[in-house]
Amino acid sequence: MTNDQDPVSILIVGLGREGTALARFLAERGARVTVTDVRPAEALAERLAALADLRLTWALGGHPLSLLDGADLLFVSPGVPSDIPLLVEARRRGLPLSSETRLFTRLCPAPIVGITGSSGKTTTTALVGEMLQAGGHRTWVGGNIGRPLIGHLAEMTPDDRVVMELSSFQLEFFAPWRDEERVSKGQAETWFDPTGWSPPLAAVLNVTPNHLDRHPTMEAYIAAKSHILNYQRPGDVAVLNLDNPVTRQMGEERGRRKEAGGKGQEAGEGRRVLWFSLEQPVEEGAFLRGEELIVRLAGQEQRVCRMEEIKLLGRHNVANVLAACALAAAAGAPPDALRRVVTSFSGVEHRLELVRERHGVRWYNDSIATTPERTVAALRAFSGTPILLLAGGRDKHLPWDEMARLTCRQVRHLILFGEAAGLIERAVQEAGGKGQEAIPPIHQAGTLERAVELAACLARPGDVVLLSPGGTSFDAFRDFAERGERFRRLVQALE
Repeated sequence: MTNDQDPVSILIVGLGREGTALARFLAERGARVTVTDVRPAEALAERLAALADLRLTWALGGHPLSLLDGADLLFVSPGVPSDIPLLVEARRRGLPLSSETRLFTRLCPAPIVGITGSSGKTTTTALVGEMLQAGGHRTWVGGNIGRPLIGHLAEMTPDDRVVMELSSFQLEFFAPWRDEERVSKGQAETWFDPTGWSPPLAAVLNVTPNHLDRHPTMEAYIAAKSHILNYQRPGDVAVLNLDNPVTRQMGEERGRRKEAGGKGQEAGEGRRVLWFSLEQPVEEGAFLRGEELIVRLAGQEQRVCRMEEIKLLGRHNVANVLAACALAAAAGAPPDALRRVVTSFSGVEHRLELVRERHGVRWYNDSIATTPERTVAALRAFSGTPILLLAGGRDKHLPWDEMARLTCRQVRHLILFGEAAGLIERAVQEAGGKGQEAIPPIHQAGTLERAVELAACLARPGDVVLLSPGGTSFDAFRDFAERGERFRRLVQALE
């Protein structure tokens, strides 16, 4: 263990985007940094080259437990499973665990808008960022979307706005760490605050089964999501989905704590809830009135636009727009900024992205659909249109029943690829056997390349070819973006 004169010794676990940015940030500020990754050096050549000018210690190709012997503090990248032996042993020893996201939020001088949910996070985050920018605020967008922000702290001011997409893995590190005496040893307090933290303006868009391959139970997943609200302070604001049972309960529990007459944070004192809803008006927040989007704050109503003016496809995206309007308005964006963005925003890459129209067939990239629920939302966005669905990837231990039923109703050809192909075929066969809908022709393509070839042969004018896998990309690709980019290249190459 270091003494008070020594630099703090930090172990970074995982050399992803966050780990790379964090290694530079900490090393340039005098920390003694060791980086470990299970991948060998040859697989990390680009990232190693980017950090070649720094004095770092490397442990690549595995995570030896001996790395913990001199460590004061660990920073864990979001993609690293929490149950690997290194982290299990770190917790047993009482070593504090943190993340690039948590450190950034502690040091950031600008107000932060935090957004989480099982689906819709990226679209809503991008919308809020553009709305605040259109409203005259210099705005930084990051977290689980785009670039890590830790390296841009010196450029930020209190007048800026920061909008962050936050995954359940990132939010796990927002809970308080109670052994403050342990933190103070080895100057770890320089980089670690043991108190819990939540963004002053925070949204939970929805909570449905997701990431159950990483979280042990649904309850644990909900608990991780709840960290975005649990440590808000008086005057902070939560934006919640009135139509989702889990988020509605979050808001109702917040209200009950306040009514109980407790004190401070635990009572919800002075912390507002804004709702958004597709189904009913809300006292404060954003909602649909007929075909019009309405924002209501402090008793004042503003009409944003009509639903038909939204460029994004699907009713689920109308909910994302409502959430974004409530958040951006609460953060100071004027009504005209909301309208300009809502009526011009055409989407984020890999989210119902029109790639090409070829011979009367429209090809859509929805590679972000890494759960069956997101595939359901994509299918509903094309209700009434003949669909050739490309689905597969790696299963996340989630139910396929609803996706299978909707496939039988809406899909003309089902083309499967990746590890989950057999699982999806069985679910669709079972759904067809139970219902009145016919089971569509099912094609086992094996790979995404072959799936695109089959779709090109089977599609006819008026069809939609939809890549909406329902599973993760990790059986064949680095992430959903790489899968989506491969799909785009394959489609563009069709003659």
